[in-house]
Amino acid sequence: MADDAGIPDLEPVGYDGPVGGWGSMKGMAQVGRKAHAEPGALDTLRKQNKHGGTMCTSCAWGKPPNPHVAEFCENGAKATLWDLTGDRCGPDLFLDRSVSELATWSEYDLERLGRLTHPLRYDAATDRYLETSWEEAFAAIGAELRALDPKAVTFYASGKAALEASFLYGLFARALGHNNLPDSSNMCHETTSIGLKQVIGSPVGTCTLEDFDHCDMILHVGQNPGTNSPRMLHPLQEAAKRGCCIVAINPLREKGLLEFASPQSPWQMTVGSPTEISDRYLQVRPGGDIAVLSGIAKHVLHLEDAEGGVLDHDFVAQHTDGLDDWMAWLRDQSWDDLERESGITRAAMEAVGASYARAKAVIGVYGMGITQHVHGADAIGALVNLLLLRGNIGRQGAGCSPVRGHSNVQGQRTVGITEKPDLVPNDRLRDLFGMSPPMEEGWNTNAFVAALLEGRAQGFIGLGGNLARAVPDQDRVAEAWGRMPLTVHVATRLNRTHLMPGRSSWLLPCLVRAEQDLQQGVYQQVTIEDSFSHIHGSIGARQPAGPHLRSEVAIVAGLAMATLPEDAGLPWAGWAADYRRIRAAIEQVYPDDFADFERRIDQPGGFYRGNPARERQWQTESGKAQFTCPESLDATGLGERPGIYRLITLRSNDQFNTTVYGMSDRLRGIEGDRMLVMMSPADMAAEGLRPDQRITLDGAADDGIARSVAGLRVVPYDLPRGSLAGYFPELNPLSPLSRADKASDTPAAKGIPVRLA
Repeated sequence: MADDAGIPDLEPVGYDGPVGGWGSMKGMAQVGRKAHAEPGALDTLRKQNKHGGTMCTSCAWGKPPNPHVAEFCENGAKATLWDLTGDRCGPDLFLDRSVSELATWSEYDLERLGRLTHPLRYDAATDRYLETSWEEAFAAIGAELRALDPKAVTFYASGKAALEASFLYGLFARALGHNNLPDSSNMCHETTSIGLKQVIGSPVGTCTLEDFDHCDMILHVGQNPGTNSPRMLHPLQEAAKRGCCIVAINPLREKGLLEFASPQSPWQMTVGSPTEISDRYLQVRPGGDIAVLSGIAKHVLHLEDAEGGVLDHDFVAQHTDGLDDWMAWLRDQSWDDLERESGITRAAMEAVGASYARAKAVIGVYGMGITQHVHGADAIGALVNLLLLRGNIGRQGAGCSPVRGHSNVQGQRTVGITEKPDLVPNDRLRDLFGMSPPMEEGWNTNAFVAALLEGRAQGFIGLGGNLARAVPDQDRVAEAWGRMPLTVHVATRLNRTHLMPGRSSWLLPCLVRAEQDLQQGVYQQVTIEDSFSHIHGSIGARQPAGPHLRSEVAIVAGLAMATLPEDAGLPWAGWAADYRRIRAAIEQVYPDDFADFERRIDQPGGFYRGNPARERQWQTESGKAQFTCPESLDATGLGERPGIYRLITLRSNDQFNTTVYGMSDRLRGIEGDRMLVMMSPADMAAEGLRPDQRITLDGAADDGIARSVAGLRVVPYDLPRGSLAGYFPELNPLSPLSRADKASDTPAAKGIPVRLA
């Protein structure tokens, strides 16, 4: 049967198996073979995320005090196997290949070259990176930093470096004279740091891992655990088994929210059936989260009016502000508008509202499906509005739980990686270290990119990451990046950003977290913070990939000593020799969060640094949790524009951020290609497109800048009409710097306006 355009009926692609199970084991094995992982990697995995072992460098999901036999997931295993590859990318590689040639390679092909082994400097005459010494690198970089205006220099942190290196990095920037400290949170969860703080007074989630044992309902909004945080599937599975109602709200029907077969269970790995995860799945339009959450809340208020006893009146009266204004706003919203903007029927929203009204303890989980929108902070506010109605913040089994990406991105902010001076205890820095930290607000990631495009950015140091590929307006950034006088990268592998050298450019190879960090004869331990505000110790056991590698702490301290005056008074050499001294300094600067730091880092499950909102202490302007009225029901801010699609950028199953482990997106049934766009079969038929046809997408932002990505293979996929999905970072050229969350400046990567060329 065919439609009027002669296009046959299309079936969306998909994956028949569950998340986990033998598919997960096969995926890990395939990446392990490609990585040529060393034998010791298996021992690292055995101890990963456990007391006395190495904390995973992938996502920031919590580490339980009583871990599973294997406390790692498919993607965590891939990250570890990738780190512990036997392949090496040494100076000899660059003798045969110019930087210009390597810049044409894909992320995946560059990653497969293996670990960087020597410090390298860029030689413009030969267009190659050449071997150098650490002494030459530090001296040259220090001299160039001293010659630049510090306020034109950016210190970027990728979110992986541990607390010790991150703390020193922030001190180095402030001692140099700037607050240009963007990090990966600026591109992902900065909306949480600002939006959540505005409504409950906390910039981080209020839940702990234990809360998932006590909830009877989970609202899971805009987050895909199967690809982004697979260890989360264990508590979701246990919750589903005990009858917890799990409601998934997401544009794509992701396998991780549908069913899971635990690799820890011999029964499920052999004759048993996978566990069904979600009771209801609301396939919302991109940016429809405000409308669907408001629709659910509207029905809860209706039940209160009709039956009474639904709201937690004592909690609302004692702990909240703004209820009357918000209820008046909500009653003015018509069901027609809520259905149109969300793409969800009134009946479906009412059904979830009825379940919520009966639940005793509800957790609201969310990810970048909420935060990466023009009105992302309003979407967080809509979720908090719903939770506040029944007192679901600040008690066991309930709360707000944003799921973080990078393993220590939350911890980096805790110890001072921020462009905002009011988030740093500068008085303590003055008293303890005799320094004069700058008080002007620095550049976040978007501000740095704007300065780069305008020619104002003069120097860049990257503590990990592949920033030029991760940001909006990727093509424009690539053209401007090499104009900077100085670019420095602390890295483990080669990536595309390294191949856009500034006039002076340096690659400084560092240890991975799983490797031994030996300083003056003592093996050093580092610490990280997970999504639940727990601090964990981590120690590496593997031999370093080469004798010339240095730890991130040693590199940051070496750069600082080569740049700052000798009489600056900061004991960089002592800190680099003994990380206990760094933790003692962190405790002095942040005594409330890190009291008795050294003793507590060995606590199984980590130690909790606390959260006032969890204790119902609201550090907001009103002193209470805040009901808020959104500016728009449409979080994208796009409205209805004929011919304009809403593009979502996302990861594949073989990917962590810009690190690509392979060409498989198994959980979506897509293999072998990343230059593609997923589209609903109905939209394909309406556009006269056939599966695997190659098309071009043009940007449709109202800023007068032409954007385009060609050669995209069309894949029929189960998506709401009017929406598209494709991979990050390949589709980043379509993401405009001009479109970001209004509160936090987080790029609006989940609602990019595009049209078919």
